[in-house]
Amino acid sequence: MLCRELGIPHISTGDLFRANIGEETELGQLAKQYLDSGELVPDSVTNAMVEQRLSDADAQGGFLLDGFPRNVAQAEVLGELLLKADTKLNAVLNFDVDEDVVVERLLSRGRADDTEDIIRRRQQIYREETAPVLNYYRDIVVTIDAVGEVGEVTDRALKALDVQRAG
Repeated sequence: MLCRELGIPHISTGDLFRANIGEETELGQLAKQYLDSGELVPDSVTNAMVEQRLSDADAQGGFLLDGFPRNVAQAEVLGELLLKADTKLNAVLNFDVDEDVVVERLLSRGRADDTEDIIRRRQQIYREETAPVLNYYRDIVVTIDAVGEVGEVTDRALKALDVQRAG
């Protein structure tokens, strides 16, 4: 919804993985090997996929990254990519949601891999590996209350981003 309102592409690492695997690209085959063995896709593979996607014509006027960067090392690589492209991030949007609400939302999806233990483990990994990214981008982090209906949260995000762009 944000991308539609802002007129920019949504670039999700999950979508990139699925597209590269589906198209059987070299990067997709590498990612599939890791995913099939239950391992995380290494940063080098993820970074390369993001770099390729950011070079596409539709991303030249702006983009929204979803699921990237997931750690400070990826944030540093993104900084290098953006520097080479002579562009910068306008904002990092942080959705503030209580962990119990996240657990409840994910459990309601009904996916086999969404057990409470697994979800809470993912939250622990987030706190250890991804939360430091917020500090890395502290000057451009925009935090919004992400509890509520999708439309309400989208409106909050758009308002927060307008403030950030004006600032």
